[in-house]
Amino acid sequence: MAVPVWSVDPRTGKQREQVAVEATADEVDAAVRAAATAVPALADRSVRSRLLRGAAGLLEDEGAAVIAAADAETALGLPRLTGELARTAYQLRAFADVVDEGGYLDVIIDHADPAAQPIPRPDLRRYKIPLGVVAVYAASNFPLAFSVPGGDTASALAAGCPVVVKAHPDHPATSALCADILRRAAVAVGLPADTVVLLHGFEAGVELVKHPLVAAAGFTGSVPGGRALYDAAAARPRPIPFHGELGSLNPVVVTEAAAAERAEQIGSGLAGSFTLGVGQFCTKPGLVLAPGGEHGDRLVGALTGAASDAGPGVLLDARMRDNFLKGVAARAALPGVETPVTAGDGGEHAVRPGFVTVAAADLTEQGAYDLLLEECFGPLTVVVRYGSAAELAAVLDRLPGSLTATAHLGTEEAGQPGGEAAALLTRLTGLAGRVLVNGWPTGVAVAPAQHHGGPYPATTSTSTSVGGTAIERWLRPVAYQDTPPALLPPELADANPLGVPRRVDGVLVR
Repeated sequence: MAVPVWSVDPRTGKQREQVAVEATADEVDAAVRAAATAVPALADRSVRSRLLRGAAGLLEDEGAAVIAAADAETALGLPRLTGELARTAYQLRAFADVVDEGGYLDVIIDHADPAAQPIPRPDLRRYKIPLGVVAVYAASNFPLAFSVPGGDTASALAAGCPVVVKAHPDHPATSALCADILRRAAVAVGLPADTVVLLHGFEAGVELVKHPLVAAAGFTGSVPGGRALYDAAAARPRPIPFHGELGSLNPVVVTEAAAAERAEQIGSGLAGSFTLGVGQFCTKPGLVLAPGGEHGDRLVGALTGAASDAGPGVLLDARMRDNFLKGVAARAALPGVETPVTAGDGGEHAVRPGFVTVAAADLTEQGAYDLLLEECFGPLTVVVRYGSAAELAAVLDRLPGSLTATAHLGTEEAGQPGGEAAALLTRLTGLAGRVLVNGWPTGVAVAPAQHHGGPYPATTSTSTSVGGTAIERWLRPVAYQDTPPALLPPELADANPLGVPRRVDGVLVR
């Protein structure tokens, strides 16, 4: 029997419209096979570039309808979603630039050298080729930038891989609109519409990662959901890469010197960061290590005032609201935990932001307090008060991998190379993929040097899902040895007819 897929308004909990039905196993199979037929057509880099630019233009042209649908399904608000649509269009064009430039192919040519030592060298030519069909699992909290038209899809198409997207149930109507835009953009440049295919349904997502023609997968979501799919990808007869972004605590360390200089500024900044988007950013600072004593008290006081002034907000769906309320209650019930501002029920369908505090000594050993070292999705953060460098180090030793780690430093210590601040950054580097100084992690700039990833459970691989190098997830290197010139791919020909950057006999040639 067909299972309907409904669009739901999180502000009221009421169904808006039936968007689709959940895909059966046979429909998943048909979708993946249809996408696979687009692989040969995507071999042309110029076509891929035009596809990405065309999709960005169509997304902007129909932005009002897309933003309205996304707001109705997520309650994220028009200002936030307007910015997210602009970011999504930018990402598409940025990957088109990556395709045009060609450096991602990583072409390396070593000509034959019979006199090479210790052994003669054959003619070797290496570059990267697309993996094949990519499965993308859309995120709940970014209905555009990490969903159907988001970075996983854009980078996979840039690499030359067709995409099958499993829509997130929180925004099926938005997903359908965006999938239609991408499919029309594909047809407009002469590609099959099935270059991008959309599926709905939990079981469809499970079937998708198991399909033999799916060559890789990208996921953004919860630890349990991502880990289940990751394990399924590894358990296949032919395992595939699974690039999952799961959970992240995003620790912040405030030094005594920083608190002495600007405790009030740090406290108010923290409140703005952990309540941004109702605490539904994957980079929300979920655990803050602040000093005890007078300066730490000033920080907590400023945080108390700012968090109290933050109004209630609507989470993405009722299930997330229930989990948030349960998570807040469980943390607040731990012995020794204080709640200067109590997070919780903010009225029908809404929640209030807040934070808890705990002594660092309680977190130095395994036990009931381990719950405080887990992400709580929503507007809650944990402030850990440390009394010594040893207590700070002991808590850092227990932290899981994160997307980000932040240090707030005093002016003098920030200018001392090789000192305690440098040692702290080294320690934080081992915990996260992006290390910040005197800032807040919410907000991820789309730039070539960006890295959005981190040690498990932040991600299941070492790759990034933001920035130009995200394309590397969907490629694999291949080398040709002593291949006749007439049989070489054009990217590896001596004449370089496609004009791609290359390293030839150790020399970078542009």
